[in-house]
Amino acid sequence: MSVGAAGAGARNSSTRGASSIWTSACEASGSRRLKLREAVRVEAAYFEGHADRMRYAEFRRQDLFVGSKVIEAGCRTVVGRLKRSGMFWTVDAANAIIALHCAPLSNRFDDYWEDRAAA
Repeated sequence: MSVGAAGAGARNSSTRGASSIWTSACEASGSRRLKLREAVRVEAAYFEGHADRMRYAEFRRQDLFVGSKVIEAGCRTVVGRLKRSGMFWTVDAANAIIALHCAPLSNRFDDYWEDRAAA
């Protein structure tokens, strides 16, 4: 999938930003031009390599979240309980507490304990 196909129909601030960078790269001279062209090449390669993750219209039709706001709020809800005054955790202990805290929030509390008993 080409860069154009990945972002077809979507003209947002990041698209205008990429266009602005490309214009700057074309207008620049010497080593600055080479650096800007390389930056554009790297960014284009990123978008081409991740186009399958950028099907935002399809995701919205499936009522999936495409922004980070919901995820960040979830992280604050779950991880915030690990960052209170005086708390220190090993990675394993933090993962166990996060899993325990997420289990009832995701209606999988019984599954959590079944998995723990099997381990």
